[in-house]
Amino acid sequence: MLRTVIIAGVLASATTAFAQSEPVGDYAEVNGMRMYYEVSGEGDPLIVLHGAYMNIDTMGGIIPKLAETHKVYALEFQGHGRTNDIDRPITYPNLASDVAAFMDEVGLERADVFGYSMGAAAGLRLAIDYPEKVDQLVAASVAYDASGWQPEFTAMIPTMSPDMFVGGPMEEEWKRLAPDPEGFRAFAERLIQLEKEPMAWEDEVKALDIPVLIIAGDADVSTLEHSVAMFRLLGGGVMGDMGVPLPASRLAVLPATSHTAVINQVDLLHLIIEPFLEGETPKGMFEQ
Repeated sequence: MLRTVIIAGVLASATTAFAQSEPVGDYAEVNGMRMYYEVSGEGDPLIVLHGAYMNIDTMGGIIPKLAETHKVYALEFQGHGRTNDIDRPITYPNLASDVAAFMDEVGLERADVFGYSMGAAAGLRLAIDYPEKVDQLVAASVAYDASGWQPEFTAMIPTMSPDMFVGGPMEEEWKRLAPDPEGFRAFAERLIQLEKEPMAWEDEVKALDIPVLIIAGDADVSTLEHSVAMFRLLGGGVMGDMGVPLPASRLAVLPATSHTAVINQVDLLHLIIEPFLEGETPKGMFEQ
């Protein structure tokens, strides 16, 4: 998830210079909101979910890269980007419900999902709550339990307040697209409360029956041990070259990579994500 204090790094480094053939933007009526989304590319449907305080633009170059081989539906969550905020808590079940309602609104029965940070947790919750809608999930910088956060971040959560962000560059960036430029404080309060939301999804993750690609930076906001534990819940971590197929789920750890650096490594992300979505597996020396 994209955490509230370190998000400024992503906002500062994000660029729209990667834009290829112009995506088509539109609005969908979703759970009392006018949810903004953009469609680009052709191929199997792929839903892209951004992190907290982000929008489609700040996801940077990964969206047009994925659109080279997929029909990408990039969404903006409640209160983010051009989607209006409403008087409702921002929770992972609510975000997942919004994605499910969006799919119904635009006529998508099933799709692959790629989420980063908050969007990854929302995608994970979507796969848990609406398994019939998700073919494959790519979850970058994700946790399934609050115990998986780095100790420094866990200690910081109780100190968070809207005053840390109101009047600063984060609010100014948010106002650039917001339908209600005066609503930032209420929006920030909702996202701070999200950080305090209980997360204990181990049994539900273990019960998932879809392929999941976990992507983590080696200096991410979730611990490496937590990412490995999640991989094992999904059947990963076994020895290959033993005459049986590898598990469908995968784990990728990006070297020298902090939380906000994950989404900026477009070429590396694409090299990891694309083979997973296409079901391609590297061949070992004992395989024909």
